[in-house]
Amino acid sequence: MKIRVYYEDTDAGGVVYHSQYLNFCERARSELFFTKGLSPHKENEFFVVKSLQADYIKSAKFADLLDIQTKVIEQKKASLVLSQIILNEKDEILFKMEVQVAYLKNRKPYRIPENILNIF
Repeated sequence: MKIRVYYEDTDAGGVVYHSQYLNFCERARSELFFTKGLSPHKENEFFVVKSLQADYIKSAKFADLLDIQTKVIEQKKASLVLSQIILNEKDEILFKMEVQVAYLKNRKPYRIPENILNIF
């Protein structure tokens, strides 16, 4: 997924705030659903972040066009571990993260439905 860096994503020097990388990754995960005509939140069923590990490698800057790539690296009944990387237009890795997301139904862990697994 491609994301443009806007002024609101940066500090006064035009460098992306560290927390924005997490927002960019969250948007990319949501877009996986939207591109299939689905929503990442369905009444009482949704994913929540359980844990994550992030590495900030290089800074993104104002007006950069970023590519966020997401892939599954581990799948369990009610959770996934995803690898997400953010690259710039030169295909340089700026940020990488592993995030564990848990699927909840009625606020309790629940087996991830097959149609949801197919999105990833």
